[in-house]
Amino acid sequence: MPKVAGVDIIMTIETGISGTQLQRLLTWLSPSFPVGAFSYSHGLEAAVEDGLVSDRETLAAWIRTIIATGSGRIDAALFRAAWTAIDAEDPDLLDCALERGDALQATSELGLETTAQGAAFLSAAARHWPHIAIDHVCDRVEALDRRVVYPVAVGSVAAAHDVALLPALEAYLHAFAANIVSAGVRLIPLGQSDGLHVLATLEPEIVAAARVALDRAPEDIGSAAFMVDWASSIHETQYTRLFRS
Repeated sequence: MPKVAGVDIIMTIETGISGTQLQRLLTWLSPSFPVGAFSYSHGLEAAVEDGLVSDRETLAAWIRTIIATGSGRIDAALFRAAWTAIDAEDPDLLDCALERGDALQATSELGLETTAQGAAFLSAAARHWPHIAIDHVCDRVEALDRRVVYPVAVGSVAAAHDVALLPALEAYLHAFAANIVSAGVRLIPLGQSDGLHVLATLEPEIVAAARVALDRAPEDIGSAAFMVDWASSIHETQYTRLFRS
């Protein structure tokens, strides 16, 4: 490989993502990005309160279910649809992703979690990484009078800035899982080493979930994680709460 290629070109050839794109992806999905992810547990707080999650093994199993058959499965499909819509300049597919994302929320708190983060992410991205495609997404959100869910917001911005679909989706699912792990560390509670163990355990599931999402038929969208949805519903009336979901 010629040395004059430069770091960005080398990264693109070897991984499908350039150095600049990688930096943006890391920034967008950093815990410090201002979407308020730290305030949501995705129903985990109620699951801990009820004894369904009590250690690192049950925490890993809980998140594995969410990623493979729960809202993580829906998020992956919506992320793919939004990314494809922007990449292909397909307004109908974008509208479909926005409408499905707003509709496919099992509980009010899960809806709040994803739409609050989606709106905050889209607003920050439009301000600091402006792009005409992002402006179009904002326009369609307003025109359809729909809330933008987090995976649609991130998928749209990633496509607008030419971040490859697979690494972007893997990074999204990892950040999604990592936030629930962080909530678990505080709620159960667990040590930081236990939290890292859970993330390490989930690596193959996250990679597999991203790849399966790219092969699945677009109309195959839905979830079957009933206990997670139940925990989220119970959390709405939980007496003492640290998290908003």
